[in-house]
Parts: sequence; structure tokens; C-alpha cells
Amino acid sequence: MIEALSLEKRYGPIRAVDGIEFSVKPGEILGFLGPNGAGKSTTMKMVTGFVRPDGGTARIGGHDILQNPLQAKSLFGYLPETGPLYPEMTVSDFLRFSGELRGLRGKELAAAVARVYDLCHLGTVRRQTLETLSKGYRQRVGLAQAVLHDPPYLILDEPTDGLDPNQKSEVRKLIAGMAQDKAIILSTHILEEVEAMCTRVLIINHGKIVADASPRSLKERHPDHNAIRVTADAETLAKVAAWARENALADKNENGSLILRPKKETGGQPGGPFLAAAAKQGWKIDRVDSLPLHLDAVFAKLTGNTLN
Repeated sequence: MIEALSLEKRYGPIRAVDGIEFSVKPGEILGFLGPNGAGKSTTMKMVTGFVRPDGGTARIGGHDILQNPLQAKSLFGYLPETGPLYPEMTVSDFLRFSGELRGLRGKELAAAVARVYDLCHLGTVRRQTLETLSKGYRQRVGLAQAVLHDPPYLILDEPTDGLDPNQKSEVRKLIAGMAQDKAIILSTHILEEVEAMCTRVLIINHGKIVADASPRSLKERHPDHNAIRVTADAETLAKVAAWARENALADKNENGSLILRPKKETGGQPGGPFLAAAAKQGWKIDRVDSLPLHLDAVFAKLTGNTLN
């Protein structure tokens, strides 16, 4: 697996990464999140051996990235934030060059290049120089070099950056399909991408891990998990608010409706008890809605940027 072991990085008095530890097993897609400056790109660069840590280390498939860098680096594909592209090379020449760096030769190299042409839809541009490609195609070439040698581990920094919606969907399917037998770390600012693809989410802030859980578990931590919005006239809402206080529910008046939230200490789901009380009391309720809860709300709270 991929392991980060007490990683630290300092820039003068600033601790950009402060004791980060995690592991990723085959079959997992780890969504690696954090606000700008949180230390996620620095962490990924240390895990891949592109930046030397001031403390700690990383292991790839059991090989220490500092003590056995060649063995460790042979096992992963890496797409950095800015892809390692040579603008004067054609797509074909660049991929063959990348394959040779990975030790591929002859028929094995030709088969690997043909496979990523198909995977990343690059066949139509294989003779073009990289400098003539759109940003989306350059990103596809960067992804192609990362998966060219079919590594057991993938570390991808913003893999869908610059792609149009259809291309993003294709890349997401590609990554999800590869995850069956690979350990994948995926850094992105697109939280819907994390919800769609990732089996686990790790959030860092100010160089420290503030959350490590499945997307569903993270959303369950939010105060609005299981909350409902009740819309009715002012007199009825006053009665609902009184009932909420008697039944250990938090309430919040919001534009002619009432938000009912389970209190942290009691938990539970207010929807069922509320509907039973409304029927018993004969309250005239216009509508009851579940509050849509997305990962961005949880991310904002965990990193100190509350949305409420």
C-alpha cells in the first residue's frame, strides 16, 4: 500500500505539513482535500519523492521513498499539478520516451502506448506536438504517462483540471475502473468529484489531518444531517417551534420556514416524529423537505469556512 509516516515539511517558521500519517490500500480511492495552502500538494510531492521531507518518510509497496527511491518510484504513476510535458515533442514521441524511462522496450512498449491511446482517447492527436494541444488534451497526455506502465499505485493531482464535462466524466470512469486493483490518491478541488469517485476522504488544514472517513460518514457529522425544512404559516410555525423545543430538537427560522435539526447530544431523525405530531395536532403544513447535504458544507466547517 501507500503509506505516509509522520511527514513534516517546514518553510522557515511555517509548518506546511505537520506530522501527516495515512495509508491507502488497493481498491481504495482516497480523495485528498484541503484549502489552498493547506499542504496537500506538498504532502503528495513528499510521498512521491519529489520533495524531501524534514521529518518522517513514505513507503510505496513496502519500499521507503528515501532509502529505496528507484524501487518505490517504479511502482506508482504520478500526475503532478503541472504535468511533465515537453512542448516540442509529439504525443507519440513523448509517450514512447516516458515508457522507455519506465524500462519498457520493443513490443511491450508498443502495446503500452497503444493501450493508453485507447484509454485516454489520444489516437487522433498522436502525431501532434504537445504545444499545439488544448489544455484538456495536455491533461489527458499527462494522465496517459502516469498509467502507461500499468502501476499498482496512482497519485493524481487535479487529474480532471482543464477538461470539459464530457471529458471529466470519461476520466472519472477510467479512474473508478482502475481502482479495483490499484491504490489511488486523488487530489481535487471539485467536491462532487470526490462524492462520485472516492471511497474515502482525507481533509487537511494548516498541515494537519482534520478528517479521515468515507464521504457518507463525513456528511453525517454535519449539523444538517437528517434535518428537515417545514413550511407553513407563522402561527403554525410557532406551534412547531414549541414542539421542537419540547422534543430536544434545534430549530431555526429561515424565510418563512423552520429548520428542525437533531441536537448533537440526542441525534436521531426528526422527520418521523414531526409528521406524527403534525397529524395528531392537525397542523396545516404546506410542505416538508429534507435538507440537501453536500460534501462542500462539511468541508467548509472542518476547514473553518462555515457556510451557515
